[in-house]
Amino acid sequence: MSTHLEKNPNQGKKLIILGFVTIGILFLIYGRYQDPELLTPSAIDSIQRIAYGFYIILIISFGAIAFGMHRYQREKVENKRKDLATIIAITTWNKKSRKIFLVTFIVYGIFFSLVSGTLVYQPEVDFSYHYGAEIPSGFVAPCCDNPGYMPQIIIYLTEHVGLNIIPINLVLQIIVSYLVGLNAAIAVNAYTISKKGRGASSIGAIAGLFIACPTCAGSFLSVFIGTASGIALSIALIQLQTFFIAISIPILLVTPYIMAKKLRNSDGSCKISPS
Repeated sequence: MSTHLEKNPNQGKKLIILGFVTIGILFLIYGRYQDPELLTPSAIDSIQRIAYGFYIILIISFGAIAFGMHRYQREKVENKRKDLATIIAITTWNKKSRKIFLVTFIVYGIFFSLVSGTLVYQPEVDFSYHYGAEIPSGFVAPCCDNPGYMPQIIIYLTEHVGLNIIPINLVLQIIVSYLVGLNAAIAVNAYTISKKGRGASSIGAIAGLFIACPTCAGSFLSVFIGTASGIALSIALIQLQTFFIAISIPILLVTPYIMAKKLRNSDGSCKISPS
């Protein structure tokens, strides 16, 4: 297996790129069906089937990306090179790091779902009374909104709890949750080795909140901006929170490489054992 991976070091990377490119093309193609004038009675069934196909291809793309990342990481670990990407792969390969990653990924994903409106809880609204929904039930809404926002999956779990899955939010949730989990796994190892974390100032903690948890930062600001200045600033906050999430992705991509330098021996090898 190691020999096979050594001969094909770019297979994992190619799968990752293919997955993301497919998602981008999928969004662009489906955006062409968001003209309300196209939603004629004869076209509804066709667009509905296309909406189902959208999510099937999206799931397959996520699967390709996940498998590509696993293969890429394994190749880095087994070849034991001395670049920073290999240090990151080795650091996050052991059981402790995987547990930290998994817990962070799930917890942050749930929090992201709550803040972004994917997981809906409305105690003051009865879904069956106000929306005429059967409990439990669900459906795919194929039209009409901006590219990336359709098709939506709407699921009524109970009278007050439901899911509103928007494609762009789903993609952002998975990407950001993965990166936050990756950063958490590396940070714990870096902290264990350096033992410098105890000296972090309050300013450093707040900066970490904005970088590692942009959704938390948006919610934190909403307590002050939304309450003090009313609806207008609350609407502006939604765009601000999207901005936090957008800028967090490149930051979350760069941060592991910065932390990996602390986990590197003078000869370029990793201080952490992959086992």
